[in-house]
Amino acid sequence: MTAQALPREPQQDRSRATRRRLLEAAIDCLASVGWAGTTVAVVAERAGVSRGAAQHHFRTREELVTAAVDYGSEVRMAQMRERLDALAGRRPSTLDVLTLLGEMYTSPLFRAALQLWVAASADEQLRRQVVPLETRVGREAHRLTIEALGVDESVPGVRETVQATLDLVRGLGLADLLTDDSARRNRLLKQWAKTLDHALGR
Repeated sequence: MTAQALPREPQQDRSRATRRRLLEAAIDCLASVGWAGTTVAVVAERAGVSRGAAQHHFRTREELVTAAVDYGSEVRMAQMRERLDALAGRRPSTLDVLTLLGEMYTSPLFRAALQLWVAASADEQLRRQVVPLETRVGREAHRLTIEALGVDESVPGVRETVQATLDLVRGLGLADLLTDDSARRNRLLKQWAKTLDHALGR
């Protein structure tokens, strides 16, 4: 079959594939070289597309990186839900849930998001884009954790306890940025699982 006779990929599919490559490359760039090194040109090169194609999808670096973190967060949440659903039909243990959260907050996506937060803290225009995104991501992470733990948020103290858990795991993710903190993190998560079970009356 000649190249001319090969079926052509629909334009819409090609456009979606290009956008996805740009989003994934932007996450990779943020995680590896930081905000300063993540330009549209660098992301486009890493994604294997032209700068013009990148700017067709995203007019500015700010649009690109916020869309990338949003996309990455949706993917990570979906992966976490799939992992929870795959636990042989049983409710995950508290430690199972904490371990998955620990993986989420030590992933390249978390490193990328952190770079975005730091940049937004000094840039009012960027902050206006990032705050609603982080609010939405935080709300979804909280909801998924409530579901995974199988607890009733209407019970006094449960919402705050779950939020404290998310804050704890996020802090452990920060501790992993400069050195491998996995051994200490695993010990702390095991102890927190026991503390959390007691606090939630499990």
